[in-house]
Amino acid sequence: MVGRLSTRLMNICVASCCKARNLAKAEAVIVDGIRLGILPSVITYNTLVDAYCRFVGLDVAYSILERMKEAGIKADVVTYNSLIAGATRRRLLSQVLDLFDEMIEANITPDLWSYNTLMHCFFCLGKPDEANNIFRDIILSDFSPCSTTFNIMLHGLCKNGYINNAIMLFRNLQRQGFIPQIVTYNIIINGLCKRGRLRAARKMLQELGESCLEPNAITYTTVMKSCFRSRKYEEGLEIMSIMRSKGYTFDGFSYCTVIGALVKTGRMDEANFYMEEMLAHGIELDLVSYNTLINWYCKEGEMEAAFKLLDEVEKGGFECDQYTHTIIINGLCKAGNIDGALRHLHYMDMMGFTINLVAFNCLLDGMCKSGQIDRALRVFETMEIKDSFTYTILVCNLCRARRYQSASKLLLSCVRSGMRILKSAQRAVLDGLRSTGLTNEAKKLQSKMRLARMYNSDLGVSSLGKRAICIVLILTIQKKTKEHINLQFKQSSQETTRKQSKSDKKIIREKQLTFTLPAPQHRSHPSRASHKKSSLFSAHSSDAFSRGYLLPKQEPIQCITP
Repeated sequence: MVGRLSTRLMNICVASCCKARNLAKAEAVIVDGIRLGILPSVITYNTLVDAYCRFVGLDVAYSILERMKEAGIKADVVTYNSLIAGATRRRLLSQVLDLFDEMIEANITPDLWSYNTLMHCFFCLGKPDEANNIFRDIILSDFSPCSTTFNIMLHGLCKNGYINNAIMLFRNLQRQGFIPQIVTYNIIINGLCKRGRLRAARKMLQELGESCLEPNAITYTTVMKSCFRSRKYEEGLEIMSIMRSKGYTFDGFSYCTVIGALVKTGRMDEANFYMEEMLAHGIELDLVSYNTLINWYCKEGEMEAAFKLLDEVEKGGFECDQYTHTIIINGLCKAGNIDGALRHLHYMDMMGFTINLVAFNCLLDGMCKSGQIDRALRVFETMEIKDSFTYTILVCNLCRARRYQSASKLLLSCVRSGMRILKSAQRAVLDGLRSTGLTNEAKKLQSKMRLARMYNSDLGVSSLGKRAICIVLILTIQKKTKEHINLQFKQSSQETTRKQSKSDKKIIREKQLTFTLPAPQHRSHPSRASHKKSSLFSAHSSDAFSRGYLLPKQEPIQCITP
């Protein structure tokens, strides 16, 4: 009895050290216990395996199995479940399946948590069909699925875009007597909000309020954030007032969600009120919260306060990310401090940050708005990566400066590189050329842009047809006559046709007239573990359908081409 109690005490000490992420101390506890004659049990090693999987790595955790063999302790299903969970966190599907194989070869029967973890792994890797197969196997087997099984399935369906299937499964479970908990409701509400279905999310929130359950802070915050994302700020603030009336305390995430929405709408007085309230309550801030506050200071033009908060972030042990520094650069540019923004870009480079494109775009916009367009063009030439926003910023500001020819060259370069630019910017260039008397230049620009788009797009036409279109466009630009166009086109067609045999012409004609898509492939990738456990497939699927658990089969998508 004393030995069992002593081993239990050692397990408690090891678990406490592992929770504190002090694995060296946990190993020392085991060594000291062995010296005192207290041998570790399988629970001791399972605690170590789980800790190494979470905080160190899968290889180190797997090496614990060898130590267990040397100590004469046999690994159990909990040991392998911890390893499988560690591989799932790192999205290592092949290692997950290998661990399943190894577990079965060791005559260890996987339990419900093993298949729950495998189902979660498939969902995380974007394989909902395979995850649905695992769920189907669980229902058809002797396992009794728990609420975690259903929550994993519902969360995975929502995450992979199958929100309608998730709601259908949720209703079927309710009809079969399943009583959803607050976590299940939060999963469905979050899935609806992520898909932009705010009205359905609010109905689900109302249904939750009418049940015996009470929405928690996570529920309200999810819907509130969705309202702000949909620019329905009044509804979001209404939900915030409901939270406050019910006595819910706001955490840093909730406060920053409200402050960020108010800053975006220009309601700075209200944002200032909630910021002071958050700081007065002594709420601990994370990096996202700090970024929100720094953005608020930059919007207010209080750059000294923003830099002071930035120093506080670094002293508090947080590592500022690129988003933090981009906020600072944008604030400096809007304050007209272009040299300060350049210095901060240099500081980012010294700190080892990869200077991102958003920061450069903010710098270009600030330079252009401060009248330093030539300087912005020089910075543009040094940029290795550019996007459509980069071109739009320069084109619009060149038009404002009435430098339409430079804007037209930049616009054409953007279209030729395959990027899309705002139609308002294109109209500004064309209208500017026409207003300055350069009507022919505007026509040539339109033709060149049309030609560039044709090269960059996949029109599905033959090389002969594409060549003919190119000749027509080029000759149109050069103002050739209609007879000359027909002559060039005829010569090009005859020259190409002579080199082809009759059979080749028939194939080309068929390819031009018919355009088919490959049939959808139906993949089935059941896990290797499921192959070896025959009891999972012993029942009939009709029984599961009658119980209302399984998802209805969807008809394959048929693509019909004209």
